[in-house]
Amino acid sequence: MTSTLPTLLVLDADPPPRLGRLTGRARIEHTDAAGLADLLPGADVLLVWDFTSHAVRGAWPGEGPRPRWVHTASAGVDHLMCPELAASDTVVTNARGIFDQPIAEYVAALVLAVAKDLPRTLELQRERTWRHRETRRVAGTRACVVGSGPIGRAIARTLKALDVTTALVGRVPRTGVHGPGDLDRLIARADWVIAAAPLTGQTRGMFDARRFGVMQPSAVFVNVGRGQLVDEDALAEALRRRWIAGAALDVFAAEPLPGDSPLWGLPGLVVSPHMSGDTVGWRDELGLQFVELYERWAAGRPLQNVVDKKRGYVPGH
Repeated sequence: MTSTLPTLLVLDADPPPRLGRLTGRARIEHTDAAGLADLLPGADVLLVWDFTSHAVRGAWPGEGPRPRWVHTASAGVDHLMCPELAASDTVVTNARGIFDQPIAEYVAALVLAVAKDLPRTLELQRERTWRHRETRRVAGTRACVVGSGPIGRAIARTLKALDVTTALVGRVPRTGVHGPGDLDRLIARADWVIAAAPLTGQTRGMFDARRFGVMQPSAVFVNVGRGQLVDEDALAEALRRRWIAGAALDVFAAEPLPGDSPLWGLPGLVVSPHMSGDTVGWRDELGLQFVELYERWAAGRPLQNVVDKKRGYVPGH
């Protein structure tokens, strides 16, 4: 008698994941968004490699069995979570740990670039204009990092290495972490306000006109969390009215950012295309992480990076 291999369904993106280590250990099927609903009932495991797709939310409520385990190759899970998945017995895991330090380095790079006026320096170079300026000192400034997960903690550690006094804000206050009740007080004093929180019902739209009004005129806002954390119209107004000194966005409510979006031309805004965590070799790291998780799952060992489906993130820190 031959054993039946588990069926691993991959919601693909280009380039596809390297799953060679699973040869002979899983029956691997690939699909795009259009074919997902038809193949879900036959899958034991779903790998959401295309983490920009919202296809899982649309396909999951259908008829028939559902995979016992879903893994997304991303830190956030908002793109796949729906009430039916949240209420199911399916285990959801994420790519926690892959993006922490790369995103922290990217935030530090943005802080330094803005403080040292590097965007303007490059503009002046293109214009062949010699214009001496004074720039800001980073050491001794204050940062408020909103989001106390691994990414937020990595950002805080990296900024502290630059001698930036850093406060961390999380869902629940604890040692070294402030609670939501301290947020307004902290951002009112911060030179750098950094959003690195997961997207939940509590965090959606949390940076609105009132919050930008609380910040000091010299403050710079950075978002490497989720675009929906921010009321983009309110941010645009805050920049136009000089309520804050500048902003840097790596994530947006609509991605790719449309060419006619007013955000492209706002004064003091740095736009980057959701790339803060994407360093050379990042896809290979994501693939290896999934293979190692699959080996644990196949051996009946507890999975790591298990998401609390009600909260929308991996708890415990």
